[in-house]
Amino acid sequence: MKQSYSSRPSIVPANGLSHVAGTTERPLIDATIPSFLAEVVRRHGARTAAVFRQTGDRWSYTEFARLVDRLAAGLLSIGVYKGDRVGVWSPNRPEWLLAQFATARIGAILVNINPAYRTGELEYALTKVGVKALIVAPQFKSSDYLAMVAELAPELGSCPPGRLRAARLPELRAVVQLGPDPRPGCFSFDEVMARGRSAVRARLDAISSALHPDDAINIQFTSGTTGAPKGATLTHRNIVNNAISTARAMKLKPGEALCIPVPFYHCFGMVLGNLACCSYGVTMVIPGEAFDPRETLAAIDAERCNAVHGVPTMFAAMLDHPEFASFDTSSLRTGIMAGAPCPEPLMRRVIGEMHCTEITIAYGMTETSPVSFQSATNDPL
Repeated sequence: MKQSYSSRPSIVPANGLSHVAGTTERPLIDATIPSFLAEVVRRHGARTAAVFRQTGDRWSYTEFARLVDRLAAGLLSIGVYKGDRVGVWSPNRPEWLLAQFATARIGAILVNINPAYRTGELEYALTKVGVKALIVAPQFKSSDYLAMVAELAPELGSCPPGRLRAARLPELRAVVQLGPDPRPGCFSFDEVMARGRSAVRARLDAISSALHPDDAINIQFTSGTTGAPKGATLTHRNIVNNAISTARAMKLKPGEALCIPVPFYHCFGMVLGNLACCSYGVTMVIPGEAFDPRETLAAIDAERCNAVHGVPTMFAAMLDHPEFASFDTSSLRTGIMAGAPCPEPLMRRVIGEMHCTEITIAYGMTETSPVSFQSATNDPL
């Protein structure tokens, strides 16, 4: 991959505010996500890319890339092209991970939708950014996703798949339902994968080669603590380099395994988790669709994970779980604790009881894709 980095000097603007610059010892990567993944496959194709404990899916990096291409070609076949917005409304499932890389393969813009959204929030997100295709799980916990989509787009029940014209969702054309048995008006995810035939896949390399690292590739909605959620737009370069930098800060090594119980819809999961693993040929271990302390501990034990991510309350929930002592966490070394202030007593327990002697703390914002600052593995508590 071509490598380049800015040589612009740090400056102090006339308003007196300073700009902070990190180390430039290693240049930033000048790559798109497809070229990045292709290099990962070249270097680490035989290594295990992902393990989904709940579904039993286990892929090598080579197998993962093939599935990504099938989905990318399938999306092309239903009319999704470069620049189109593709929403994903689902918990942590294999299809989410495939969609993350398949949309980037063809230059479509992935729109992360919070699994906790209700109907009003869904409508806001879909209309705000003009989502053309929505990949959606049928339900999650007490949320009936398809019922909420049907409430916003009752026209779905009487239209052919891919030809939706909904008054309240004027840009939405296609709904792709996870699972094999779609509701009327929806494609099934399996059908879209099946449409990714070799003739369509043959177009992928030409499409990917025309992409630019500075192309917008991802829209993530902020929490909206100061008003309505904002759609932060990120590029290939943004998230690829953030993933590499955070992986490097954790000193991840090829063949290690990172447990990812944090949500994919957030940068924590998809950038600091999925993409960071790809950076060094590390295995993504996904305990389940949502965080469960026992299932996370079981995944760490069974897959001999070397790193684990979480917000402070997740680490506390694992440490305080009544079965904590029955799981072996001695393989752990590092990970990221973030998302809220990380108390020193909790950090000491994570280091002492979970064996995460090189745990790091990260700080940032969705708009910075997301990490701006990260502690070193040997920083004092």
